[in-house]
Amino acid sequence: MGLGEKMNPLIIIPARLSASRLPQKPLALIGDKPLVLHVLERGLEANIGRVIVACDDEKIASIVKDAGGEVCLTDPSLPSGSDRVYAAATIIDSDENYDVIINLQGDMPFIDPQVIKYSFEPLQNQNVDIATLAVKLNNDERKNSPSIAKIAMVEGKNPNIQQALYFSRSVIPHGAMTHYHHIGLYSYRRQALKKFVHHPPSPLELAEKLEQLRALEAGLRIDVRIVDAVPFEVNTPEDLEESQKLVKTFRNSWKDKTLA
Repeated sequence: MGLGEKMNPLIIIPARLSASRLPQKPLALIGDKPLVLHVLERGLEANIGRVIVACDDEKIASIVKDAGGEVCLTDPSLPSGSDRVYAAATIIDSDENYDVIINLQGDMPFIDPQVIKYSFEPLQNQNVDIATLAVKLNNDERKNSPSIAKIAMVEGKNPNIQQALYFSRSVIPHGAMTHYHHIGLYSYRRQALKKFVHHPPSPLELAEKLEQLRALEAGLRIDVRIVDAVPFEVNTPEDLEESQKLVKTFRNSWKDKTLA
């Protein structure tokens, strides 16, 4: 995939100290380094542009700076990771030199850097406002889990890139042969991110508890790049324990650190 001439991406990793399910999550050690530094390394390995950690606490900022990374301190009271990403982009790049902002979630220590590249591939189409990722669901238990967002999409000329029509915690489309698991990694055109964070929470967003529905209700187009596997995420103490096993061998294979 080649970048379009005007695509100048900035990767921002939101990192919040007071995560409810795993307090001080960005500082949690996986192997010999904190989670936030693993994610920072994956962003840098994607080799597509500048990488910033947008955090809410000096403890995170200090660790990132000591490791040679770039950091932006943001208001701890910001309501979401998207708001933190937008705030950091506004501070770091007030002249808006970067026209694509990639929200790289701070809980994916083993994400394949190639997948980060895939995350903004749909933006090659100038009609697309936001790009994200999905994986084909092959497991009935996960398909029926309300903790996993599913996507109803329409296929275009490229079977690996589809347009999102709706996101739901229910199994959609009903009766379909194939269902897709949404991965919450987003690439925004700069103005789309601005419109998204300034738009009030929408009725569908509040009903499903999925903020991407706000974008659709605001008239923004979301296209989805289909990838092979769901990156492992650290959200709970159990996930953190599992990550200690995975980190010992993760350099051998990116796909070993994913969910089928």
